[in-house]
Amino acid sequence: MTLTDQATSYVAVKRATGLAFIVQERLLVNFAVHAETQGDRFIKAATVLGWASQASTQKRRIYRLHVVCAFAEYLHVEDERHDVPHRDALGRRARHRPPPHLLSPDDIRRIMNAALELPPAGSIRPHTFYAVIGILAATGMRRSEAVGLRIRDVTEDGLQIHNAKLGKARLVPLDETAKDALDVYLKKRGPGEPDDPVFVMRSGRAVNPEALTTVFVNLARSVGLRGEPGIPGPRLHDLRHSFAVRALTDVASGNRRDISRHMLALSTYLGHANIVDTYWYLEATPVLLDRISAATEKLRELHVGRQTNE
Repeated sequence: MTLTDQATSYVAVKRATGLAFIVQERLLVNFAVHAETQGDRFIKAATVLGWASQASTQKRRIYRLHVVCAFAEYLHVEDERHDVPHRDALGRRARHRPPPHLLSPDDIRRIMNAALELPPAGSIRPHTFYAVIGILAATGMRRSEAVGLRIRDVTEDGLQIHNAKLGKARLVPLDETAKDALDVYLKKRGPGEPDDPVFVMRSGRAVNPEALTTVFVNLARSVGLRGEPGIPGPRLHDLRHSFAVRALTDVASGNRRDISRHMLALSTYLGHANIVDTYWYLEATPVLLDRISAATEKLRELHVGRQTNE
């Protein structure tokens, strides 16, 4: 098999696991063609580094390298003639998560009330932004999941999410207050076909995700929760952060097993592909960080005590 054939096979394996793998496929085919024009039948580290270095920015060069490294590791298992370049050969990839801005229920209420003042008065637009922000805050859904909801997805048992991250589907239950608020919005919205979007603009089209993000930032700024442009502040995704942190804080008084079970439930509810993504929220939960610190200190004291007795 040529490198191009092997890249095609590798992409098929990745997609069978539920990954879209669109950008990665383009890069791998591009690399395979590049390597084959140089007469390579197997992956060579020098060829990979030379190809990856052609990218316009450091971030893209590192990303290119990591994509091919994973491919090389896959092939190396079956044939050791394939080199596996060092992932840090072109520098370390910076793993930066924007610091979360936790929003209190009062903060969220102020933003939602500001949404009702959006123009044009008397249109569905202010009610749509009010409702979609409320649903995001009450469920922790991703913005793409909320704007992708269709009328048929609103059921008695909750909201049915289709084609979420990694192609997953799940059911998001709603408490009575969220369900009642959604019913009020749907009455204002008016009847629609099963495949029509839930959250619509005056045109009847679904809310644009980027527009939703922009409107949220402007609303947060209008109520004093954000500074001038260029100054960090609450983002739309912080509604998801805040939901997760509140959920974890609510069980902070329980024992360790309670929290472990709750983490798994929360990971499933949020649609995380890996529970590690959920554990990240511990970093933003002061109550749980205090408990982790106390448990660690207690364990250290116990260990020191045992060493002294020995």
